[in-house]
Amino acid sequence: YVAYRGMQMFRSVPADGAVQAPVAAILCGRRNNPPDKPAGIRSLAVYNPLHYQELPELLMDFVCSLTGKSPSTTGAGSEGALTKGPFNALLPSADLNATVVSMILTNLGGFSTPAGHIGPRFEMGHDISLLIPEVFCRMGPMERDAKQMIAVGMLEAMVDFEFEGKSIPASRLGYRMTEKFVRTYLARVFDNPSKVFPDEILKPELQDMESFADGILHIAEAQQRVASQYFEDGSYEAACPPLRAVLSVLVHGHYEGLAASSPEFRQMFTREALVESDWYRERLQTRQFQEAGHWMQAKSRLESFIADETYAEDVQALDLQGRLDYVLSRLAAVSRPEHVSDLIGTTGAEPMHPKNSEIMRLAAAKSKR
Repeated sequence: YVAYRGMQMFRSVPADGAVQAPVAAILCGRRNNPPDKPAGIRSLAVYNPLHYQELPELLMDFVCSLTGKSPSTTGAGSEGALTKGPFNALLPSADLNATVVSMILTNLGGFSTPAGHIGPRFEMGHDISLLIPEVFCRMGPMERDAKQMIAVGMLEAMVDFEFEGKSIPASRLGYRMTEKFVRTYLARVFDNPSKVFPDEILKPELQDMESFADGILHIAEAQQRVASQYFEDGSYEAACPPLRAVLSVLVHGHYEGLAASSPEFRQMFTREALVESDWYRERLQTRQFQEAGHWMQAKSRLESFIADETYAEDVQALDLQGRLDYVLSRLAAVSRPEHVSDLIGTTGAEPMHPKNSEIMRLAAAKSKR
């Protein structure tokens, strides 16, 4: 109530006016565990309190969805794309395709916060994953913009490095918050934030470089292993082109000769490329088919009810003829070829139904009659 009234007064919104509170950031959570060599569990605690990943790297994480050792799960490992695999009956590509579209269209940054551990020596439970959203609530739209944060040194890029003769793909972790972010934004919560977040928390490698390097290798190896399954069960063929590109990079190290860092590869994840693509148009056409099918079903039910003389009084009392007229107008509207353009900016629908074209053909024919 206090937050609602505060926004109302700050914006000079009348007492009976609507207060809009749009979602302006995606703050994913991670459960990270330290290494447990006797149990054979490798480290995931390589993230500092706030990481930002551009969409390709974020999708790499979503594909694998690694979770640390937790009291509420059976153990560490991959839980499947965006959810716990055993409870999701869809091919993971269906979820991830929609994620690709929604993330590109909204242009919301892929930020993540840790739970459990930061490095092998710092345990914090869920404190930080609850704290960072509080901090973001105290940041303006420009302050939450990842590109702006990078430009002014609030986020630093993770770069690949060599350790004991092995190449460590640290760039998979994206960007992480810096001391400047701590001093600027966490000071809105703490009197002395630098004491709460010293260098060993901002840079977990300072706690144990061996654990840090092995943790990143563990993540990369798990991502490759999980992505390879997409090539075996048909999920790769069902994936949209940007997702295919990510899966190919995870398994083969490139996509049609393009490295993940190449401008041509990154261009695939822009709004311009999405809107102009055939695969996005197919999603919009599928959504149009579904809408037409919905109104066709409504038309059939109403016509059947109206035709039954037993319900003549109900038909008049409920103005079912008026409802039928409305259904016919909606059916005609969504059956127009131009309706696909009206849907630009939506996620569309997963093109998995071979009968869609027949539904659309029948809808167009019936709407004319």
